[in-house]
Amino acid sequence: MAAELTGRERVMLALQHRKADRIPMTDGVLTNALERWYNEGLPKTQAPAEFFGWEMMEIRADASLRFPTVTLEETDEHTLVRDSYGATIKSWKDVRFLADRVDFTIKTRADWEEHKWRTQWDKSRVNWEAARRAYDEGRARGQFISYGGAISWDATLPMIGAETMLLAMAAEPDWIQEMFRAFADLWLAGAEEMMGAGFEFDAAFVCDDMGYRSGTLFSPRMYRELFFPHDKCVCDFFKARQMPVILHSCGQVSQFIPKLIEAGYACLQPLEVKAGMDLVALKKQYGRDIAFMGGIDVRKVSDPDPHALEQEIATKIPAAKAGGGYIYALDGPVMYDASLTQYRRLLDLVHRYGRYD
Repeated sequence: MAAELTGRERVMLALQHRKADRIPMTDGVLTNALERWYNEGLPKTQAPAEFFGWEMMEIRADASLRFPTVTLEETDEHTLVRDSYGATIKSWKDVRFLADRVDFTIKTRADWEEHKWRTQWDKSRVNWEAARRAYDEGRARGQFISYGGAISWDATLPMIGAETMLLAMAAEPDWIQEMFRAFADLWLAGAEEMMGAGFEFDAAFVCDDMGYRSGTLFSPRMYRELFFPHDKCVCDFFKARQMPVILHSCGQVSQFIPKLIEAGYACLQPLEVKAGMDLVALKKQYGRDIAFMGGIDVRKVSDPDPHALEQEIATKIPAAKAGGGYIYALDGPVMYDASLTQYRRLLDLVHRYGRYD
């Protein structure tokens, strides 16, 4: 009898557009949902990834500006904290997970010139003990392990905010290019450092949100001129080391997919349903050239009608898994309104519909 494949092997096959015994599986969950599940019987003695059989994980270095984190104000209603990017975050105590960036240390190119030295790499950006422990645990579970981090929009946004970013993309593109390049260089330096220290990553996992619910955050021309060179640089770096690159980009980014393929991305995630990302249609149009991860509507998990969830799985996974090239994931993290029973039923359905003959 053949040995069962590991999650690492399943993901590798999916990224090569090859079939395994079944599609690989991964997910994420918000802290408040996890707390609910503990109250509903999820064992606290076992990591959720192990309990649920999630087959992917990532390890990161600190790629922030490393400003000291300081609490600036605290009232009965909110807190104001300056974070490691120099942004002031306002968090509301009566609404968990609601926070806004209300001010920034870096607002102009002159501010950037003063602080850009903070993007220099050094070994202290890695918590080596925690990273090694996570890596060893992931390997023991047979997981697919990525080197993760943010580039371009996602790397720069926490530092200057969306308004300054979008205005500068139009008025000061050289400044945007300089920041994008600095953060990409920082992130790649971390990859070299960690791989040189013996971390054998299976892939790179890039975060760069470029869309919102109704479309892309900027034009295709701006993508080509400002983003594409850095995407290609990053993909070339890892492809030279035989590592596929997975891109996380929220929102409606369908029109960017041809250029993402040209840049060298191997997989696109999360395919947000509420933004109009159609997993079945995208698979049909681009499935030979790029793999997909996600595209399953997280809202269906908590739907009181159990048929809604099965219809979501039954109509999407058979088409998405055809010929390989698909990794199961919800299109967003599991939220508090989904019970442990509902989520476990989801995984049962994924196992049923995700098997290859």
